[in-house]
Amino acid sequence: MTGVVVCTWGMGRAGGPPAGTEELLTLARKTARALDSKLHWLVLGPLPNDAAAVAGRYGVAGIDHVADAKLERFQADVHVAALAQYCRAKLPRLVLVGQTHDARLLAPRVAGRIGAAVVMNGMDVARAEGGGLQVTASAYGGDTRVAYDLVGDGAFVVGVNTSVLLPEPDGSAAVPVDTIPVDLSGVEERIRVTARAVTEGPRLEDADIVVAGGRGLGAPENFRLVTELAAALGGMAGASRPIVDDGWAEPFRQVGLTGRITRPTLYVAVGISGASQHMVGCAAAKTLVAINRDPEAAVFRYARYGIVGDCLEILPELIRVVKT
Repeated sequence: MTGVVVCTWGMGRAGGPPAGTEELLTLARKTARALDSKLHWLVLGPLPNDAAAVAGRYGVAGIDHVADAKLERFQADVHVAALAQYCRAKLPRLVLVGQTHDARLLAPRVAGRIGAAVVMNGMDVARAEGGGLQVTASAYGGDTRVAYDLVGDGAFVVGVNTSVLLPEPDGSAAVPVDTIPVDLSGVEERIRVTARAVTEGPRLEDADIVVAGGRGLGAPENFRLVTELAAALGGMAGASRPIVDDGWAEPFRQVGLTGRITRPTLYVAVGISGASQHMVGCAAAKTLVAINRDPEAAVFRYARYGIVGDCLEILPELIRVVKT
């Protein structure tokens, strides 16, 4: 029986592990140690560059590699079948996946196939009193936190929001890679992709500096001040969901629970109230600066620096200072 398994698929930057892998391995290592069990990293599809080195830094006992031509890109039916077969063979106690759009398709279906319990929106996993597991997760759109006690001897599948975690390397041991056989010959994908979306240019979630605007801007034409300040700082412009819904900014700029999850060095929230759904997307920023005319705005609870005032008066001055 395998103890704790982190499951990933796809590639990240320069062919490395997908984003969030190191954060997920950090949480998994802590959980495995609490359960006095081993941590394995399951890779579905092509093995990322430096996978063994990354695994060694995070206390992984072994990499389990499932290699099949059908796993070269994400296909829900195929990946569900591969992970379900692995779980039946290795009997893991806990399977952790980074909560991406693809994982939302995969985790519940795998749990159903292997008879496991499933929790999504996880933020932490710890050992509870009595020796069981407890998952802390966000609920009600991020407005609150809930603790789930995972009881019984069965398996559990947990989707984890890795944006709230920090990677913590610990060691540099050599890690073996084992090839795990699966049979996907009879699996056919039921959804056919006729044209794939092509993303070009920098991504908001990779930006080191983000300036995001909200309803406090007052009118759609004022969003240009956000983009101008972001450009002057060498960053990217983001937006809250309300102004994206109103058409003030493009959907790819949306930050929050239903948008992009960012982790910049600097995040400037302009005219944003600080609703929990938005703050999920920027809470991991190293420094958060808030500009809002309401001194009681919730965003100031999260900010390291706050400016109380009209953003339409403050933004032009900030732009002028930055450009000087």
